[in-house]
Amino acid sequence: MAMIPNQLPRLVSDPTGRALGLDLPPGALAGPADDPYLWSGHGPAGPGVWSALRPAARAAGLLPVLLGGRRGLEEWELEPERMSDPADHDAEEVLAEFWGFSSDDEWPGLAPAQPFGADPDREAATVAEMLTEPGFWLGDVRPALVPARRSADIPAVIGWGGPMNHENDVARMCAVLRSWEDRFGARVVALTFDQLVVSVAAPPRTPEEAEAVAAEHLAFCPDNITQGSYHDLGEYARKTLLDTSAWGFWWD
Repeated sequence: MAMIPNQLPRLVSDPTGRALGLDLPPGALAGPADDPYLWSGHGPAGPGVWSALRPAARAAGLLPVLLGGRRGLEEWELEPERMSDPADHDAEEVLAEFWGFSSDDEWPGLAPAQPFGADPDREAATVAEMLTEPGFWLGDVRPALVPARRSADIPAVIGWGGPMNHENDVARMCAVLRSWEDRFGARVVALTFDQLVVSVAAPPRTPEEAEAVAAEHLAFCPDNITQGSYHDLGEYARKTLLDTSAWGFWWD
């Protein structure tokens, strides 16, 4: 995977990250001491932490993500060395292959891109703030930083295994996330052991547009639909995708 200069090793001698323009709470690094792939805070992320972290982190070549769920990070079994490069995969080819496992119908193709109704990074900050509210379904989320060029690559950079029962190489999923970045202004905002939340700056606005996106969701994460309470893709599209600024996925 094409990597950017990794600034995380500087946090070993400067845990607050002040030399990088950061003001980090207590946290820990994951990965080799000379090339860690993740910094995560020990305590819950407070409201506004995303907006506070992102500008300086971005300038240092780091991207924020929220980590949640009841399982500690040591149970996530992160394996970045096993993942390929998202750039090596074509989003439509990946989705068409997954579609064949989930549906007997012909692959309908990618949904058309939507005009951005909001700034994608600002929308990500709004969704992140919502996720840090007490009692939200992800539980207490912790702030984290990842040395990634683009938000879509975060799962591959840290070797996340959330979709393991669906796809072992999460870089293939990241190729789809890159396409969603381009077409819908998506940003990876939060991860748990087996869940993913992305913000969306350009969600579908009509039932037809939503159903086209729902087909991609079925291919990307069949459990969203097949293990949910939806009768068909149309119902899933209407209830979860129309004018919705956050998409959530979980794999059994």
